[in-house]
Amino acid sequence: MTDTTFADLGLADTLLRALETSGYQHPTPIQARAIPEVLKGGDLLAAAQTGTGKTAGFTLPILQRLSTSDAPKPGAGRPRCLVLTPTRELAAQVHDSVKTYGRNLKMRSMTIFGGVNMNPQIKALRDRMDIVVATPGRLLDHANQKTIDLSGVEILVLDEADRMLDMGFIRDIKKLIAMMPKQRQNLMFSATFSDEIRKLANGLLNNPAEIDIAPRNTAAESVQQSVHLVETSQKRELLSHLIRTNNWEQVLVFTRTKHGANRLAEKLSKDGVRSEAIHGNKSQAARTKALKQFKSGQVPVLVATDIAARGLDIDQLPQVVNFELPNVPEDYVHRIGRTGRAGSAGAALSLVDGEEIKLLKGIERLIQRPIDRIETEGFATPKPAANDGNANRRGGKPGGGARNGAPRNGRGGKPGGGRGGNGRPSANGNRAARGR
Repeated sequence: MTDTTFADLGLADTLLRALETSGYQHPTPIQARAIPEVLKGGDLLAAAQTGTGKTAGFTLPILQRLSTSDAPKPGAGRPRCLVLTPTRELAAQVHDSVKTYGRNLKMRSMTIFGGVNMNPQIKALRDRMDIVVATPGRLLDHANQKTIDLSGVEILVLDEADRMLDMGFIRDIKKLIAMMPKQRQNLMFSATFSDEIRKLANGLLNNPAEIDIAPRNTAAESVQQSVHLVETSQKRELLSHLIRTNNWEQVLVFTRTKHGANRLAEKLSKDGVRSEAIHGNKSQAARTKALKQFKSGQVPVLVATDIAARGLDIDQLPQVVNFELPNVPEDYVHRIGRTGRAGSAGAALSLVDGEEIKLLKGIERLIQRPIDRIETEGFATPKPAANDGNANRRGGKPGGGARNGAPRNGRGGKPGGGRGGNGRPSANGNRAARGR
């Protein structure tokens, strides 16, 4: 598909001009396959790894379908297309794609999510609205208050459906679907095709086309993965040491809990490594500010929970660190997918104590290969490591030969991919405020 252009996919000139302005010429594999299917008007079930361009894979053809349809103009607060996402950050990024690719179209769009004042959203819904990108909890609030009318939805998108299942949104989603017309196009995008996703798809989609770009639960091949076995009491000291000695200028660190994220960011800052934390209890303004500082390089370390990090899309993010392993192995795949995006290289390091060896084994079973072990002089290896069944050890520092684990070359000019919270309990026990 390397020679395929967006023009080959049947997109209109207005969209091609927007893509050209953005510097995009060649679609990613998910885009090359999804765009023609969505343009046909049928239902679609699509799976692809994080960072492969799923967002553009549905926003581009949706914009074309809505702009060329003979359907009546949308009424006040009565959208024609609804995109449901699990998190605030992802909703904002999908909406950015809608605005970027629809810059030459007269489309009205907005985001609806919690953590912000509801009144500006209510005011915006008094005008006509073509596309609404929303998180389920806040959208259901609007629907119950009759500030939005879902009876005109022609296209429904469930983005990151696997994460919405994990976060317990399915009951809200079913309530919302009951408010929509039965005749509509349904598009479901997911990082994986789990049994639960299949069950959800069977109840929602009508004879869908199916696209599976990556093998189930395969970690990104462009990510160099490594494990550092270390006592819990030394994790923070080791992380500070690695950041300084490797000159990491941009590293995303995962913790299991919101309290843990706050505590680690504070301790790293005391070590002289400027850090910020983002999680579900942070206000949307605080999260947006921290992310902006991280992307600009003002803050080299961003500490995040799984939910908050779900919507992060950072060009050429070179390094991810799992300060604690997630309880659910699939979450490891989502975490390391923050780096190595759109073909660029990246590195993912996990700091693992003795009690996490079982979690590590579960991850290695999921990705179907052992992860390299590394050591740093002066930092103790936990005793249970001798029995973890994997003696693959080597000395040295994580991240390989590049300065911070990944070369800083370009991403290859591919759109999309972005892939945050508003929500319910996640699979690893984190809970983010719904932000009503």
